[in-house]
Amino acid sequence: MTATAKPARSDEIFERHRARAFSVAYRIVGSVSDAEDVVQEAWLRWQGIDPATIRNPEAWLVTTTARLGIDVLRAARTRRETYVGPWLPEPMVEAAAEAEPTAEDRLALADDVSMALLHVLERLAPEERAAFLLHDAFDYDYGELAALLGKSEAACRQTVSRARRRIHDGHARFDTSAREHARLAAAFGSAIASANPQALIDCMSEDVVFYSDGGGKAIAALNPLYGPDHVARFLFGVLKKTQGTIETQPVSVNGRPGFLLTSDEKLEAVLTFGIADGRIAAIYAMRNPDKLTHVRF
Repeated sequence: MTATAKPARSDEIFERHRARAFSVAYRIVGSVSDAEDVVQEAWLRWQGIDPATIRNPEAWLVTTTARLGIDVLRAARTRRETYVGPWLPEPMVEAAAEAEPTAEDRLALADDVSMALLHVLERLAPEERAAFLLHDAFDYDYGELAALLGKSEAACRQTVSRARRRIHDGHARFDTSAREHARLAAAFGSAIASANPQALIDCMSEDVVFYSDGGGKAIAALNPLYGPDHVARFLFGVLKKTQGTIETQPVSVNGRPGFLLTSDEKLEAVLTFGIADGRIAAIYAMRNPDKLTHVRF
């Protein structure tokens, strides 16, 4: 007699899809802590239903997560409008990747959580952002978007198209080579550690742009800085005011090589880059201590 397979337990089903739910939430809200809260709320709602009544648990969880994420982002946008200085997403920091990705492993939009992409996504309204990500990154069709957003399929098609144009216009085309990123991140970190302004300048393109997020709680530029000389002067000016021995630690930041900047075992900043034509074209420096509490080093 063939044994009848037991249905998967409710928590096992959720855990199977938790990573995808977090992936959707983080891309929509741009905050690790908020994304974790969204996933937790999705979990609580999942506990209130009978999984046997859900035909596609993954679709249910992604849809629920997206709806919750939109609500969180709407509330967050009001706070971000009065934020002190540039607002950058909370970084996801992992141990430095060592291997160069193969051609088959090149980043697709569904895998792209780079600071460059998340930064430009901030230009979109919450529903635009969710619609673009769910359609282009997670393969939602327009019928599914219409049900999620409470709009017609035609309206959803227009929303995604408009968002895609804005992303295309604002998202710089950076190189995705892990080896090139790692090389320049290491050179940048070495220039800082050795207090060598010229070596730092040599890493950057002539039109480099520097974004630093201090949130009014750490020294940061209140507006983006442009040009290697300006960026180098600012960075070394900040470092002179930092007490202790400055050290750099290579890490992966949102899937791209970057580094942690520490002084006497205190985390000062997380840095990641956009690379173009063999030079650093964009620098993203997270210094707001509230956004660094989850970083382990």
